[in-house]
Amino acid sequence: MEFKPVKDLTYNQAVAELDNILRVMQGDSCDIDKLAEYTRRATELLRECRARLTATDQELRAILADIEPRQ
Repeated sequence: MEFKPVKDLTYNQAVAELDNILRVMQGDSCDIDKLAEYTRRATELLRECRARLTATDQELRAILADIEPRQ
């Protein structure tokens, strides 16, 4: 399986790749010799997705705080 750099993926592409890796790992034909590689890649994708979600959450909070009425 050839992997693109995680930073080059959209969030949706990263999630789709995670789903694909999970299906491969759970399947009967999972190549045990590639299990560590799949696990490493899934971890990398999870970290990136978490970072993007956190950044988006912080940005949304800042935007919403900016429009809240001030007392």
